[in-house]
Amino acid sequence: MVRFKNRYVLCEVVSEDPRCRQCIEDRALGLAVRDAIARVHGDYGLACCSISFTVKYLNAYTGTVLLRCRKDSYRLLCSALPFVRSLESRAQRYPCFLNTLHVGGTIRTCQKFLIQYNTTQLLRLLQNCTNEEERQCIQKSLLSCSLTEEQSQSGDEEEDDDGTETD
Repeated sequence: MVRFKNRYVLCEVVSEDPRCRQCIEDRALGLAVRDAIARVHGDYGLACCSISFTVKYLNAYTGTVLLRCRKDSYRLLCSALPFVRSLESRAQRYPCFLNTLHVGGTIRTCQKFLIQYNTTQLLRLLQNCTNEEERQCIQKSLLSCSLTEEQSQSGDEEEDDDGTETD
């Protein structure tokens, strides 16, 4: 049996309106991307990309989106993403665009890239701090975005429902 190879496209939703990020849904985003593919590449492009196109992950708080498509048609998808001009949600249209951050073969590589990208963004914010309170808050965020902290927390001793520790 042959496995189907996919590509994962990591994007961020960029909008001037802060309400846009909070109101986006994966269904609305998928429809907007499919519409852009149909406008740019026609029926052929839409058929190629629709075979395994899905929105795998959407974080409305950060505006991070992970799209999956077949390996053969990821270039069609990437070339149509700049033509997404707005997202429609709850009968309102929000102007925005999708910024492609990374194209990877697995979700794991996209996660690793996203951690690295967020770290560099926080370092840029750290350089532009105006007071010490902002600087300490960003430094705390930088320290919290590492994988080693999560692994050490999962290795701690678990507590029972009554609050006693188990050995």
